[in-house]
Amino acid sequence: MLTITNLEHRYGGATVLSVPSFDLPRGRHALLLGPSGSGKSTLLHLLAAILTPQSGHIAVDGVQLAMLAPRAADAWRARHVGFLPQQLALVASLTVRDNVLLASYASGMAADPQRADSLLHELGLAGKARAHPHQLSGGQRQRVAIARAMLSMPRLLLADEPTASLDDSACATVVRLLARQAAQANASLLIASHDARLVAALPDAAVLRLPARGESPELPCAA
Repeated sequence: MLTITNLEHRYGGATVLSVPSFDLPRGRHALLLGPSGSGKSTLLHLLAAILTPQSGHIAVDGVQLAMLAPRAADAWRARHVGFLPQQLALVASLTVRDNVLLASYASGMAADPQRADSLLHELGLAGKARAHPHQLSGGQRQRVAIARAMLSMPRLLLADEPTASLDDSACATVVRLLARQAAQANASLLIASHDARLVAALPDAAVLRLPARGESPELPCAA
């Protein structure tokens, strides 16, 4: 489903990301591990077609992302990628329900309130649909962001450091929620993190370790 070949990305002439090859079948999980500055967020932005590959190839369900024009990339992303950023970016002035629906409004896709309500129910937030983000706990806000990412039934779910600063119990809960939502949509899940606990939390996940800048990349392996 996801294939990366000879991928490199540079800033100011310096190579910040190098992935010789990586494959992730549909419905499977992968962990993108590495220290800060190793290029994890850059790779997520490349996989979401926010950035364009400078060298090499990324294909998702046969679509070569480098071939997408900017407007086509935006439309493709809205339909096929769920993105959970480290900074959740919930809009303070909107209700929980409208925050979930925001991705549809922004992309021009038809809103699906029933799908939003179903996700909120599954994630234990049915009673918070009319609340605003400041009225929620940190864990509840994260669940709202997960619901927003899953609204379009994406093919690929990307999460950037979703367990940062969480205790062990909260870490396990978030990973379980992401895996369950991905399974329901038959989506491939890729979590970028420097949190070694995720290897135990997702024992069947493939692991792609990005080295610190200047070191050689490590080939992906099954966990």
